[in-house]
Amino acid sequence: MKVELLEHTPEPERVIAAAAKLCYSEVGVDDILEKMTPEKCESFINMLMSLGHESPVEHVCFTFAIEGVSRSLLAQLTRHRLASYSVQSQRYVGKENFDYIIPPEIEAVPEAKELFIKAMESDRETYKKLNEILSAKHKETMLSEGLDEKTAEKNSKKKAQEDARYVLSNACDTKIVMTMNVRSLYNFFALRTCTRAQWEIRELATEMLRLVKGVSPLLFKNAGPSCVKGGCKEGAMTCGKAKEMREFFKNM
Repeated sequence: MKVELLEHTPEPERVIAAAAKLCYSEVGVDDILEKMTPEKCESFINMLMSLGHESPVEHVCFTFAIEGVSRSLLAQLTRHRLASYSVQSQRYVGKENFDYIIPPEIEAVPEAKELFIKAMESDRETYKKLNEILSAKHKETMLSEGLDEKTAEKNSKKKAQEDARYVLSNACDTKIVMTMNVRSLYNFFALRTCTRAQWEIRELATEMLRLVKGVSPLLFKNAGPSCVKGGCKEGAMTCGKAKEMREFFKNM
């Protein structure tokens, strides 16, 4: 898995503090920012966090590039709807030699790993064969409709991929660019860094949190699973490791 922070709103704390202060100020943003010392900004952000006043943090966004993750992860990730996603298309990008993600539990058992790899190789071969069969069929049709050889060849391959991709596994790799505002990230981290989250998206969320903390430790000091800033919300499903989780995320 590769996770990179591509961009973020410059001076995120100042933007949030100015937006929040504007709600209660007679003066404009220019005057607010002129008087906004680093100390005042930090104090105001801490007050917002302590009050749980999160709407101003929606003005700040972070954009990530994510590679080496599975389509299974993608299905979970896009359930977080307050975000923007650009995903590598299996319709336009050929996946004849796709990479795949092996779950750690399968990796740890030689017999299971061998079976898994055989299944992936079979998927590859089936995908290639379907592409060949469908491309030939589409090309013949396109030529009969008057397209020239070169155009028919190109278009038939693209059209074949539309249907051949249905055989691809959830383990097939994909690439994603994702943008979330800070409030959405709080929710994402609370759900997906929890030990009850699936292993792959938990690994992604933990790395994303590490990256944003590097930019703004103040905004994300309490980010992480619910037990970081309060009690566990998983009820009977709790992992029972709240203390260890708090220490890990406070010190990451």
